[in-house]
Amino acid sequence: MPLLMPSSLYGLARPFLFGFDPEHAHEITLDGLARTQNTPLACAYSAPRVDDPVELAGLTFPNRVGLAAGLDKNARCIDAFSAMGFGFVEVGTVTPKAQPGNPKPRMFRLPQRDALINRLGFNNEGLDAFLANVQKARFRKNASSAKSPMLLGLNIGKNAATPIERAVDDYLACLDGVYPHADYVTINISSPNTANLRSLQSDEALDALLGAVADRRETLTTRHGGKRSPLFVKIAPDLDEAQVSVIAATLKRHGMDGVIATNTTLARDAVKGLPHAEEAGGLSGAPVREASNRVVAQLRAALGKDFPIIGVGGILSGADAKAKIAAGADVVQIYTGLIYRGPALVREAAQALLRDRGSKA
Repeated sequence: MPLLMPSSLYGLARPFLFGFDPEHAHEITLDGLARTQNTPLACAYSAPRVDDPVELAGLTFPNRVGLAAGLDKNARCIDAFSAMGFGFVEVGTVTPKAQPGNPKPRMFRLPQRDALINRLGFNNEGLDAFLANVQKARFRKNASSAKSPMLLGLNIGKNAATPIERAVDDYLACLDGVYPHADYVTINISSPNTANLRSLQSDEALDALLGAVADRRETLTTRHGGKRSPLFVKIAPDLDEAQVSVIAATLKRHGMDGVIATNTTLARDAVKGLPHAEEAGGLSGAPVREASNRVVAQLRAALGKDFPIIGVGGILSGADAKAKIAAGADVVQIYTGLIYRGPALVREAAQALLRDRGSKA
């Protein structure tokens, strides 16, 4: 049986990785995962998946801990993350055309707060390369017939060069491409690192985008033999209660299947005075936890008890995962926590949520 990378082993690896520029360390890690997935070397980071299935948006999530989008933008390491025990993995954000993203340096660690700031800007190799990688993944073939397979979310966005008035065209082009390969699709309108992208969260713009996406889904459902992929929308933490209420109403009006809350924050109150704190970009990790939980709770109040919410932001322990569920999320995602804690966090969070469910049964 494969063993999870012990905390002590990741503890040895982390100083080595943290000795590099954050983006270079990220690339080294992804290269290593891509080379070792589906080989005996994958035992260094593999773990039995915690079995804690939950029905959500018409899907069976094998457990309630997922990988957030942004870590594996080009879908190179799906099988490696599957081996870590995630119940679901979301890759991207992908845009129709390849783009380099923002100028480097564009990623910064704030270890005193278990945080990162990034302004990557949807750097990716484009839709064709992304889909080729998705189709190479073996996680569905490797799944035990006795258990639900890991789910795969595909996260889509717009190219930086596309005028915001034409953003819908990019989302529809990506939706056409990813639709047959996704267990669910995420519409990312909340990255702070693509100019004007967050304006798509406003009332009229969101209404137009989600209306177009919903219409296209009907066409794609027919085209792909009745396959109806759930659609989630990823929103920002930097919203007030009135804005959250408008977004919630728009999600329901257009038949969206779920919401992901939240992306990174522009706020800097929790890291003021620290090195890199004033770098432009989105702040993730522990400092976004409170804002994320607040938006999750506001969404739950506005959407009712049955609307699917994926909670993300500031999960660095099993207790943090439980707090996200307590705020109103159905399942959770991690990203920055994986960088600071390593693969052991996946199992810790999944087991904490399993125990929490058992205690309430």
